[in-house]
This record gives sequence, structure tokens and C-alpha cells, in this order.
Amino acid sequence: MKHGTALRNTLCTTLTSSALVPFALTLLGIASACVKPPGVTSAAINNGANRPDANAPAPPPDDPISQFVRRIHEDRRGHMWLGTNGDGVARWNGEALEYFSLPQGFSGVAVRAIVEGADGSVWFGTEGGLTKFDGASFTSYTVRDGLVSDDVWCLAFDRRGELWVGTLQGVCRFDGARFTPFELPEAEPDPMVGVTSARMVRSITEDRAGRLWFGTNGGAYVYDGKLLRNYNEADGLSDDNVNSILEDRNGRFWFATHHNGVCYLDGETFTAVTEADGVEGTEVWDLFMDRAGKIWFPVENSGLYRFNGKTFQRYREAEGLTSNAIQCTHQGRDGRLWFGGYRGLFRLKGDAIVAVTRVGPWR
Repeated sequence: MKHGTALRNTLCTTLTSSALVPFALTLLGIASACVKPPGVTSAAINNGANRPDANAPAPPPDDPISQFVRRIHEDRRGHMWLGTNGDGVARWNGEALEYFSLPQGFSGVAVRAIVEGADGSVWFGTEGGLTKFDGASFTSYTVRDGLVSDDVWCLAFDRRGELWVGTLQGVCRFDGARFTPFELPEAEPDPMVGVTSARMVRSITEDRAGRLWFGTNGGAYVYDGKLLRNYNEADGLSDDNVNSILEDRNGRFWFATHHNGVCYLDGETFTAVTEADGVEGTEVWDLFMDRAGKIWFPVENSGLYRFNGKTFQRYREAEGLTSNAIQCTHQGRDGRLWFGGYRGLFRLKGDAIVAVTRVGPWR
């Protein structure tokens, strides 16, 4: 059993890290076949073991951090965590780039969500479960510990400090001691999405009123602590397959959908963002608001868009992207904007976008 597991993990890490794996397959979560045995595991990290070998040849300057960076988070220590789709998680600690995956006690190789707790712990959602980093070691949780599914897609802390976990088979919350399932209605799976199920939850966010929003393939749900309400295409939502939800400074709610772009809800009225607004494409995975209130979202094969409250500005390969397939945006503590997607990591410099490779530039 141990030999079989080790061989499977080795093969999975090799296959999902290869540049030969088509982008479409990694985006659909094919790495979910590479799963650790279930159960809580904990392992201390050895920083020295995860640092690049000083005697090894330097990587090529254009070598990306990973073929696909899908989540970015800078923690309170100033460390930049980069969730990849096949290489586990990478961390820039200000001096060196380190990689953590199955051998270091990490739950999986495809990192779909990263959040930070009030105590400074960093949590990761992967295809193999939930992993917590306490500053010294990784602890992983699976269905044996109460998760409704090991296939984790989104994470969010609420104002009470409870962690909400969205998975392929529904949602649960973790109070630090145990996981409690939270029931959402089932929806008809959409075979055109790729990885999906009747209970899949792709996005969780808490609004300023303390309500929780869930993005599913049955539309968006909002929970106020007592009642659960659904918004779907019949209400004006542009598509029932919701990948991300965001509340802007004006109290409007934005929805990134899988088949029909972006729309927003103002009061009880939905408004779709269309080509007439200067936005092309339909598949949108992420929504992000920077500290200036500008809204960023990537559109598959169309580039990255920024909304300043009036108009949409588009960033493509001409502005420095090496790929128009971006999936996430993050703003660091210094105000710098970072973007992750196919072909790695990027950052905004002035009004241009710069590719960040294994050797930088980080500053």
C-alpha cells in the first residue's frame, strides 16, 4: 500500500508539473486524481531542504514559477504564497523561492484557495483536502476529519472566525474543533464546465452586512443567518454557473460566470457587462477590488480588465502578459498588484505588466 501510494504521488506530481499537460486539462482540475490518503497529517517544514540548491545551475531567466499560478496571497509576515495547478504551493520569503507539496505534508498539488486566519495561520484548499500552515508546520484535513469532500475549491473566514469550505460536494464550516455541513440545494450539473457536481460550491464571500454569498452551478445563494435566498437566470443573473462574487464600494454585487461573462446586482436589478462596454469573452473565473475601489477580472483568452467606475481598461499580451489566460488578482501590502494564470506570475508596473519568473523581479 505504501509503495503504491508513493508511486501514484510521484507520477501525479510529475505529470501535472509537465509543460506537456494541456492548459485546458489543468484548468479543469485533472490533477484531482492525485490525492493523498485521507486523514489528518502534520509535518514540520525544513526551510533548508526547500531552498534552491546553491550549487545547482540557476534556472533560465524566463522560467516561470509554475506553468499555472491560480491563487496568490501575501501573509502578515510579508511572505508571498503562490498556489499552483500541479506544483503545490510556492512561497517567496523575501530571500528565496520555496516549494511545498506532498512530501512536506501538503494535502495536494493543485491549490485553488488561500486565506489567512486572525491568528496568522494560512489555509489552503486543494484537490486532496484542506491544509493549515501555522508558521512552522503543515496540518492537513480530509473527509475523515469531517470535510464533506476532499476536493476543495474555495475558502472564506467569516467575522466570527469560522472557516467556510466550499467543495465539489457542498459546503461546511470549521470552528477550529469540528466541521459542520451547511446544506445548499442541489443543482443540475453542467457538463460544459468540466469538473462539476450537483453540490459544487466555487465561491464564498461575506458582505459588509455579515451575510454569506455562495457561488454554485445553481446560481448565487445569500444567507443572512436565518434565511437562504437564491438568485438565478430567472432573476436576471447572466448565467447560473457562478465562479466568483464581489461587493463593491457602492453596495453592488458583481458575479463572474462561466458561460456569460460578468454582471452586477444593484438593489433588485441585474445589469450585464457586454461588448458594448468594451468587454469581450464569456468565461470569467475571478473578481477582485483593489484599495482604490477599482474592479479587476480576467476573461479567458481575452485578457485582464480593470473597471474604474466608468470605463473598462483591457490588458493583453501587448501590455506585457505572456498569456491572455489569467485567473487571479492580488494586491500586496505595499499596494503592488499581482496576477496569476497560465505561464505563471505577473505584476503591474506603472501601466504595464511584467512577468515574474523564478529569479524575479520581485520588487
